[in-house]
Formats: sequence, C-alpha cells, structure tokens
Amino acid sequence: MKQSLNVESVNDYARYVGAEVLHPLVSVIHYDELEHCHHSLNNYQVYGIVLIEDSPYTLTYGQGQYHFDNGSLMCVAPGQTGGMSDNGETINIRGWMLLFAPKLLYGTELGKRIHDYHFFSYYENESLRTTSEEARIIEVCLKMIRHELRTRPDSEHLRRIITAYIELVLEYCACFYERQFKTETTADNDLLKRFDALLHTYYAENRQLKLGLPTVHYCAQQLFLSPNYFGDLIRQATGDTAISFIRNHVMQQATRLLHAGKTITETAELLGFEYPQHFTRQFKKHFGVTPSQYVQQKA
Repeated sequence: MKQSLNVESVNDYARYVGAEVLHPLVSVIHYDELEHCHHSLNNYQVYGIVLIEDSPYTLTYGQGQYHFDNGSLMCVAPGQTGGMSDNGETINIRGWMLLFAPKLLYGTELGKRIHDYHFFSYYENESLRTTSEEARIIEVCLKMIRHELRTRPDSEHLRRIITAYIELVLEYCACFYERQFKTETTADNDLLKRFDALLHTYYAENRQLKLGLPTVHYCAQQLFLSPNYFGDLIRQATGDTAISFIRNHVMQQATRLLHAGKTITETAELLGFEYPQHFTRQFKKHFGVTPSQYVQQKA
C-alpha cells in the first residue's frame, strides 16, 4: 500500500482511483461512480478543486487536518499535500474533483492571474462551505467540462473552452468565498478585538525582544488561521491589510514610548526593530515626520 501518491499529472490520480482518463491536462472525477476507491495522501504538482457532498473522513491538508462537511469545497495547488494515507480500506465518498495541469494555463490570461485566487493557499484548516445552490452551480460546471472532454477531440479550441470553464469555476469560487468572508466577519465579529488583544499581549509579554516585530504569519498562527485566509478576513473586515493593522499598532506604541521620554534608539529596540534607522524610516512613512521631528512638535 502506498503511503503517498505523487500526482505529477492529472491522470496519476485518475488512474489510482479508477476514474475515466479524459485528457492529458484535465481530469474530472465523479466519486459517486467509483467502485473501488482507496485513500491516498497526494503530493500535488497540479491544481485541484474538490467538492465533497458527503464524507465521514478527516483529511490532512498542509500542516492541519480538516473534516469535510456536506458541500465543502477545497482547493489545492502545485507543491501542496493533502488527503489520507491508504490503509487498504475501500472508501465511499460522494462528490467531484477537478484536476488541471499548470501547462494548460501557459500563455493564457488565466495563467497570469491564477495566483490572485488566494483560496488555493487555504490548505491548513479552511475550506469553502458552499450552500446547496452554490454546490449545484459548481457541479453543473464540472459536468459541462466532462461533457466537452468526452465529446470533442483535443485541439486548441477545446483547450480554450475548458480554460474558460475553469475560469468560470474559479470566479464562482471567488464569489462564494466573498460571501463566506462576510458571513464569518459578521458571525465572528470579535476577530479584530482578538487580533488587537494579541498585539497588546505580544508587547506586554515582551515577545518582541526575542521574536522581533509581530508578523502576519505569527498572528494568524496564534488565531488558528492560515496567513492568506487571515489576511483576507482582515481586509474584508477593515478594507485594509493585516500588515497595515500591525503597523498601525506598532506606530501607536512608538508614540507612547516617545511621549514617555524614550530615545529613538530605545524606542526602536523596545518595539522589536533590528536597527533604529529602520524604525525611523517606518515612522516617517506612517506619520510624515521623523521621530525627532514628532517629539519636537509635541514638546
């Protein structure tokens, strides 16, 4: 039994689960139709979109684990790992999977923009929880892709059609994620309070003396979110980036220390800056004046 499966091409996984091979660069798998499907821990070198309608299994993605609810949609990108090691069990999953190779996107507008779809980076513990209507929309798109692959010979025209369908799926996913962000921002409206409290604790416990300035990655980790997902939630809630939120907090700490009579060097060190000149540049960029000019104005 394989402990992991290298999915270097879309059909490496299709053949593994006994699905129909449709095209060298695109695979559409309907799990409901598979008779002898086994678990696999996949090392992806292709893009994947998984829509699960029913699964009792907890799967690994990135550094975390995720239990699929009905209507869950997970996206993976080349270089990511996900799934579950084969234990010999024949599994029963309902849902769909779309795999497409990076080569399909070479020279296309979608290829230039694929990294703008941040949900391909949500591989720690987040997924899109679709409504039944949203799940049906994705399912219809995947059925159409499979229909085109089954009925048309491979050509540049077919590849453009398939690429257009994939872009449509990604745009729908972006819309659905935006809806989820708004829902979660409303339902979890204390995220900003927890973020702010985390930054206060960071400095209250002098973590900056060992770790330096707080980072988005650190804050996301402490709040049990992946950095990209955390960043998108903060942007949705504030209209600004998570790093800007951190910088605003750091600069407010800076003014407090300067008001308390700390020197520029002391303030830079107490905030976690490696060099005083880095602090001075950041301060001037934020307030429009240097720390010394700020102190003179407040004198």
